[in-house]
Amino acid sequence: MPAVNNVTRLLDSKKIVYQAFETPAEKLGAAATAQLLGVPVKQVFKTIVVQRTTPGKPILAVIPGNREVDMKLLAQAVNEKKLHLPTEKEAENLTGLQAGGISPLALLNKGFQVLLDRSAEDFESVHISGGQRGLNLRLPVRSLIELTRARVADISRPPGAAV
Repeated sequence: MPAVNNVTRLLDSKKIVYQAFETPAEKLGAAATAQLLGVPVKQVFKTIVVQRTTPGKPILAVIPGNREVDMKLLAQAVNEKKLHLPTEKEAENLTGLQAGGISPLALLNKGFQVLLDRSAEDFESVHISGGQRGLNLRLPVRSLIELTRARVADISRPPGAAV
């Protein structure tokens, strides 16, 4: 039986239909998670913590597992001149969550700006972290957008694509 945590309790309280999947407790990448769950990697979304160079809370960029954050597109989407990626340790300190378990649903009301890659709209539902390692959730894209107040924008690119 998959774990119960604040994220699943929140989804239950809001009567949001979701499916929880237990995965190994070590940090898995999106590709390994997709393979384990038998779903396309482009439907497994990962949360990337991105810092502003101006004062303000970091941004949570939620992108497909087979892509990487396009810092230029993301900066344009949030009206910033420059952004940077923190180290894994810094991301954990900023969110209070372990890498591999960072989820926008676990960080509601913490002041993070959430941007969801437009490709999520290609699916009825997507997989995201349940807020801890070992817990993956599939939920409707509409519910994810509404709960996190995410802005939908083109913020990713294929790995290694020219910047």
